[in-house]
Amino acid sequence: MSKIKQTKIPVTTDSDGNIYMDQLDAMLPKPESPKWKLVRERDGLTKQSRDVMWIEFDDNGFFKAKHNEPAVGRSLIMSPFNVFFTWQTTVVTKVVEQREDYLHFETENSTYELFKINNQDE
Repeated sequence: MSKIKQTKIPVTTDSDGNIYMDQLDAMLPKPESPKWKLVRERDGLTKQSRDVMWIEFDDNGFFKAKHNEPAVGRSLIMSPFNVFFTWQTTVVTKVVEQREDYLHFETENSTYELFKINNQDE
């Protein structure tokens, strides 16, 4: 009969009894910090994402083009850029204020503020 060698993974527990696999945690990629924060004015709903993109639709409501800059007629979409995107606004109807790290804008049904997050302190 052959012996099977089993690798042991060190674990720790916290005061609530949660188990953490130390080596596994060290091997997993750490999620990147969000770079953008969107706040909806009427209720304070806040969303964060690594990146943002501005998308344009054709007259039939189908995707037409993607852009790096905001403009009237475009919608904001927050990463990840797949079926699991964080948030998408309706079409921008007015840009109230725009700076390099801040955008205040209105859409068909909401008003938003978009902030670039400074992660230099991390």
